[in-house]
Parts: sequence; C-alpha cells; structure tokens
Amino acid sequence: MSAALPSTASWGELFSGHNGLLALALTGGVALHAINVHIVTTVLPSVVQDIGGLDWYAWNTTLFVVASIIGAALSVRLLADAGPRGACLAALGIFALGSAACASATSMPWMLAGRSVQGLGGGALAALSYSLIRVVFPAPLWPRAVALVSGMWGVATLCGPAVGGLFAQAGHWRWAFWTLLPVALLQALLVALRLRPAGAAASAQPVIPVAQIALLAASVLAVAAGGLSRMLAVQGAGVAAGIALGVAAIAVERRSSVRLLPAGTTALTSPLGAVYASVALLLVGTTTEIYVPYFLQTLHGYTPLAAGYLTAAMAAGWSASSMLSSGREGVAAMTMLRAGPVLGAISLLALALLVPAGDALSPAMLMLLYGLALAGAGAGVGLGWPHLLTRVLTLAPAGEGGLASAAITTVQLYGMAIGAAVAGLVANAAGLTEPGGKAGAQSAAMWLFASFALAPALAALLARATGKR
Repeated sequence: MSAALPSTASWGELFSGHNGLLALALTGGVALHAINVHIVTTVLPSVVQDIGGLDWYAWNTTLFVVASIIGAALSVRLLADAGPRGACLAALGIFALGSAACASATSMPWMLAGRSVQGLGGGALAALSYSLIRVVFPAPLWPRAVALVSGMWGVATLCGPAVGGLFAQAGHWRWAFWTLLPVALLQALLVALRLRPAGAAASAQPVIPVAQIALLAASVLAVAAGGLSRMLAVQGAGVAAGIALGVAAIAVERRSSVRLLPAGTTALTSPLGAVYASVALLLVGTTTEIYVPYFLQTLHGYTPLAAGYLTAAMAAGWSASSMLSSGREGVAAMTMLRAGPVLGAISLLALALLVPAGDALSPAMLMLLYGLALAGAGAGVGLGWPHLLTRVLTLAPAGEGGLASAAITTVQLYGMAIGAAVAGLVANAAGLTEPGGKAGAQSAAMWLFASFALAPALAALLARATGKR
C-alpha cells in the first residue's frame, strides 16, 4: 500500500500562482455538474406539471446517475487516449449536448434521454477531477484539493437554485438548461488554456471492465423498474433482482483480470473496502434530496425559488463541513469519520417528522428547522468526506492509485443511483402518485426519510474499519 501522506499543505499554497489556475480548471467541471443537479432538482416539479411523468420523477436522477457511472468508468480510457485537456473537453461537449436535449424536451421520455447524455458527460467530468488531483498536484495538496472539489457543491447552492427557481417561477424552466451552455463554453476555454494537451500514446491502454459496469447499471435499473409498479410483489422482485445483480457484479470483479476497483476492496473486512462502502452508503442517504422541492411545494406552498434554496441547504452543509474538517489529522480526523454518519442519520429522522407534520409550526420556525435538518444531513457526509477520500489515495495498492481515484466517483455514483431508484420505489409505494396530492406526499415523506436514515447509520458502524491500515 502507499505511504502515508506528508502534512497537509495550506489553502494559500493551493490557490497561489499556477496551482490556483489548475485548481480552477479542474474544479470548474464539478461546479458545472453540481449546478446542473440543483437546477434539475429545483425545476423538476415544473417540468412534471408541463410535460407530465410524475411516475417517472425519480428516473430523472436514476438514469442521470447510471449514465454517470458509465462516464466515470470510461474516463480512465478517455484520459489515457486524449490526455487531460482532450478528455475534459470531450466530457464538456457531451454534457452540453445533453443539456440542449433537456432544454428542448416535449415529453418525459425525451427529457430522460437528455438526462442520460448529461449524466455520461457529468460522470466523466467528476471522475476526471478526482483522477487529475494526484497528477497535477503534489501529495501535500491532495486533502485540500479533494475538499475544494467537494466544495464546488457549495458554489452550486448559490447558483443552481437561483437559476432553476427564477426560470421555473417565470414559467420558462427550459431556459434553466439553456444557461448551462455558455458556462460550459467558458469552462472549455479555461481547460484549453491551462491543462496540458495529450502527449504520446501510452504503451498499455487501460481496459474498461464492461461486465461489472453492465451488472451495476442493470442492478439499479431493476430496482427502479420495480418501483414503477404499485404491486408489492413486483416491487419486491425488482429489489431482489437488483441485489442479485449487484452481488453478481462483485463476483465478476473478484475473478476478473480487468477490474473496476483496486485489488482486495470488495470485502468489507479490508480498510479500503470499508471506505468505499461508507462512500456509497453516505450518498444513498443524500438522494432523499430529489423529492424535497416537491414536498415543500405540495405540502407547504413554497415557491420554486424558496424550495430550491431550502433544498440546497443539504449541499451547503456538506460543502461547509468538508472545508472545515479537511485540515484535521490523526484522532481528530477519525472523530469526524465517526460523528458525521451519526449526524446524518439523526437529521434524516428529524425530516421524517418535520416534513409531513410541519404545519403545526409557524412558517418562520418551520423554515429554520427544515434548513437545520437538511444542512445536518449534508454535514453528515461532509465531516468525514475529505478523510474518506484521502484514505483511498493512501490505502491504494502500489501501482493502482489511478484506478483507486477513478473508483471514488464510480462508487459514489452507484450509491446515488441505488438511492434514487429506491427513493422512487419507496415514494411511489407510500402513496406519492396514488392517492397522490397532499395525503400521498405526507405519507411518502415520512417513509422516505425514515427508511433512508438507515444508510448513514450503517456507515457509522463501518467507521472503525475505515481507520484501519
């Protein structure tokens, strides 16, 4: 395994001179991806009102993230073939194409197709950002760079809800997607100027683990498909099929010479395996966010702009806590790893009580408690996030640092995809579409937040294993 990292460098060293421009070039793609996530979360209730498809609400996230898994996996080969500059430009082009498709959608299938293309480019952008950290920065800057990449979700909390909410309230939700195109163009210009072009072709090109990726994607889609039915037996069959396909992916990974994860990480007993499992579980808990704007607008009459900004408190909590905890080391870092998931579970349980029954409180008090609970759910991830991802870099087997870095995004996205698929299943089964309306939203909110609190609770149980060497 790799040697421990030197002491963490300062923020000033990351932002100074050439390092600062490189940081901007790397993190801009993640910021664009994150802004898009908040735009879609904010405008989706308006999209459904315009073109229909409430039954397929969660599929906007499910297909986006499944495509992102594929894009993240392909990023390794893209980077080897095209170099940092070419790979990032290609990912930005695909993302822009998907954004244009979403902006012009006249039906939910069209929207879902556009979201899939967006996801393909967005997944590649996110994976490239993590993979290039260890390429363009010295080791003491890695923890700060990881925190900065995560902190781009904080930028998204300022821009995404504003763009989505203002256009949704004006009845022009399509323009929320069109605005992504000039931003993508500006990012492409920065990448072209600051990242190095492709050099000579590598002698050994990375091979894509097609079987594992296909099985992971199929496991998510099986769960999501089961959620479209109102029959309990079909829903159960979808979950069972999803679990079986996920287990099959692990079995193939263990036998394959072409791996998706570093060697020995498919077992929870290994420290790196526990880290990856914690990443996935923490992301599962955050996918409840996709329904928050719908609940706030349906149950409490919030405007799209207000609902969008309140929902963004989760991402703000994640970003702020990640930035604050990134300089912690040793015992303090382990405390963050253990306390974060506990805070996340408590916050989700609080939302399970607040969202369906919040009318008993004054509007001001209700907004304050919603903001605190959502921020707490995000902080539950952010407190330990820099330390989890830094441990991936330090625990990676010799010669597999690049694979370990790319796997961060794959595991993260798989957790989001499974979370979105299960969220759709739970919400629909709890009455979101039948009986629907306020009663259905109240039932769906209670069951969704309460059941998803289990994910960070399980991550808390794994916290001790993540600290082993």
